Amino acid sequence: MRDTALPPLYTASVPVFLQALQRLRDWLALADAHAAHAGIAADATMRARPAADMFPFGVQAQIVVNFTLRAAFPLAGQARPDYGDFPDDPEGLRARIARAVALLRTLDPQAFAGAEDRRVSDRAGEADVNLPGDLFLRDYALPNLYFHLTAAYIALRGAGVPLGKADFDGLHAYPPIPGRIAAAQGPIQGPTQGNQA
Repeated sequence: MRDTALPPLYTASVPVFLQALQRLRDWLALADAHAAHAGIAADATMRARPAADMFPFGVQAQIVVNFTLRAAFPLAGQARPDYGDFPDDPEGLRARIARAVALLRTLDPQAFAGAEDRRVSDRAGEADVNLPGDLFLRDYALPNLYFHLTAAYIALRGAGVPLGKADFDGLHAYPPIPGRIAAAQGPIQGPTQGNQA
């Protein structure tokens, strides 16, 4: 059952971010299984690009992870934590994801009360963004999160990792993908009861 007493911008951000991080973690496990099965280096998929002029999977995934912190903490009225320094390999990405999950779980949902009116500033490429919290989340943070999550997905698909739509949202169910090696790791538990991502 959903807890309707939680602030709306909390429920529209932190559980969504935790779900995105779970997707990345699961995709990374599938990429590792694919690499082992195909006899290629485990970090080869970290360099796979969705298009020749786009960042590789490893960078796209890093942006997704960092964006969860870059959005959630200011919405909660807190300074963005340091992103941390991790190796640019699958283990480093796993550690980055685990750290972001732990940090997101520290956020008090009630800190998001009134976040819709809180001004949030960020740098978007060469533009400065300064928006009320609700517009920051709706028009900037979520589109950017899903852009980079989709780019990461496309990079892995292009590298031959057998991902499907069910892997993107974790909700759909389809017949098994040919050549798929089971590697799911189980859900990342949400920060509060009844609010799992």
